[in-house]
Amino acid sequence: MNVVIAPKRHRITVDEFHRMGEAGIFSEDERVELVEGEIIDMAPIGTRHAETVRRLIQVISSQLPSIALLDVQNPIYLDENNLPQPDLTLLKNQSYIDTHPSSRDVLLLIEVADTSLDYDRNVKIPLYARHKIPEVWLIDLEDQVVEVYRDATRQEYASVQTYRKGKIIQAEVIAGIQLNPVKLFD
Repeated sequence: MNVVIAPKRHRITVDEFHRMGEAGIFSEDERVELVEGEIIDMAPIGTRHAETVRRLIQVISSQLPSIALLDVQNPIYLDENNLPQPDLTLLKNQSYIDTHPSSRDVLLLIEVADTSLDYDRNVKIPLYARHKIPEVWLIDLEDQVVEVYRDATRQEYASVQTYRKGKIIQAEVIAGIQLNPVKLFD
């Protein structure tokens, strides 16, 4: 009887990931993030994705209260094995010069999904819930809807609402931030 032993994955830490970057293993333009200790190649940003991020920046920055910073496609430190790069993040307004923002600093996180919908919904959203990100908006470009995740539990969000064109989304964590999906899809 042959015993089959599955190969063991070698997971890396955020520190190792940073050292790899410093050593030049990744080019400056390479789009990678660290999720569950694995280096994930992110899909190239297509025109629809880029335009949606631009529109989000325009809409949200005009509503931004002084308690928050708008961060675009920069890392969030979740733990030693997770350093994702969400599309937009509203952070507590403070300096992050010595460290990446952590989950405790995130007020609202937004992912834009064109080709990455399944990955974002099934891998990243549960990851954000596990790290108690209070509110996540997943913008589904294909179906032209925004999924809003709130009330993080250990593995998921207890509240998930879907917003279509014309239905205004009000952020719960940051007063005054709202989005009409029609601004993204028309």
